[in-house]
Amino acid sequence: MSRRRRRKFSREPFEAVIEDLSHDGRGVATHEEKKVFRHSALPGERVSAQLTGRRRHFDEAEAIEVLEPSKDRVEPRCPHFGQCGGCSLQHLSPEKQIEAKHRTLQQNLARIGKVTPEAWWEPMTGPLWAYRRKARLSVRYVHKKERVLVGFRERYGAFVADMGECHVLDPRIAEHLGGLSGLIFDLDARRTIPQIEVACGDSQCALVFRHLEPLSEGDQEKLRSFARSTGIAVLLQPKGPATVHGLEPEQCELTFGFPDLGLELLFGPSDFIQVNGEMNRNMVARALDLLDPSEDDRILDLFCGLGNFTLPIATRAGSVVGVEGDAELVRKGTENARRNGIENASFFAADLNEEPAGAPWLKDGYDKVLVDPPRSGAEFILPHIAASGAHRLVYVSCHPASLARDAGILVHEHGFVLKGAGVMDMFPHTGHVESIALFERKAG
Repeated sequence: MSRRRRRKFSREPFEAVIEDLSHDGRGVATHEEKKVFRHSALPGERVSAQLTGRRRHFDEAEAIEVLEPSKDRVEPRCPHFGQCGGCSLQHLSPEKQIEAKHRTLQQNLARIGKVTPEAWWEPMTGPLWAYRRKARLSVRYVHKKERVLVGFRERYGAFVADMGECHVLDPRIAEHLGGLSGLIFDLDARRTIPQIEVACGDSQCALVFRHLEPLSEGDQEKLRSFARSTGIAVLLQPKGPATVHGLEPEQCELTFGFPDLGLELLFGPSDFIQVNGEMNRNMVARALDLLDPSEDDRILDLFCGLGNFTLPIATRAGSVVGVEGDAELVRKGTENARRNGIENASFFAADLNEEPAGAPWLKDGYDKVLVDPPRSGAEFILPHIAASGAHRLVYVSCHPASLARDAGILVHEHGFVLKGAGVMDMFPHTGHVESIALFERKAG
């Protein structure tokens, strides 16, 4: 069996001018008539770079030296920036980060969807630091250093960044990074703990320790002691997500709320929730304003999770139906409705990438729809949204390319108008582009 040979390339430094930013925050330049993506370089900068990889359609490089820096370059706050893969844009001013994300959304809508909104909204922003309430920290015991590393993966993904601090993590967890390293080093199981899941609610934080081998009673007691001394709940995960269980305390309730609406939602440490709590509240408020629910409205919430949009919508609408592919999240959405005394919301489990014809939640039609799909978007369900009779659609997106594709389908195939769109800075200092858009059906 033949193997594809690795393409040889020169590692001699070369100069280039950065033309733009890629979707993941890398500088883009042209070298030898080919696009080259460079970490740590900004538009307008002249840099000395070295190739690190060669692909068929593009190359990769690392900026060795910035010869002419951009006026928008700033000193990164974190000493681990450049090594740690958790952030990619700390060297760019926050204002220019937003501009870059807005430009990415504009370009995707125009190039992929062939659409332009009637209005561009001001970007939604929130806290720049200490915002991350969900994260997966990698763990690695390094025998040569006689240390345990706890942190995000390095930029190129092969190793764990040696992090002594983190400025984007919830400070209730960030302040214990060093302590976690020492804690795991003292365990018999230091070699068989590959990761820790972080989950923080409004009043409680939790850590889920994945362990590949059973933990000794001594190790469990050390983890219990850590939980008691820090106030951070410790849970264990011996196998898949279904095996997560509390160690100290045995029962852990995490919640986040919408104080203005009088709502408090319960979630599990492994459940999907929006990473940025303050931005999530702002985003839900914006979505409610755009939907403009009334007591006469029947509203459909697709990819609803555990009710992040569903239950706020229910406080204003006549009725709301939430549909989600994860049956456990559907159960929790139903429980959250009960906990909050909401009787006009119902939840259904359904794979939204499969044919929903005959589904009970589709039979009566809707006035308005909200979708908050994964990165793959909502392409499959769009014809059914169009057939539901809904005249207004709010689309919350975590990927500008899939939003652009779906926007093109809604506008060019289903008679909707893209009334407005804008970015939301859910992940400051990264290349992630979150956005929200409003579609209305053409009159007549």
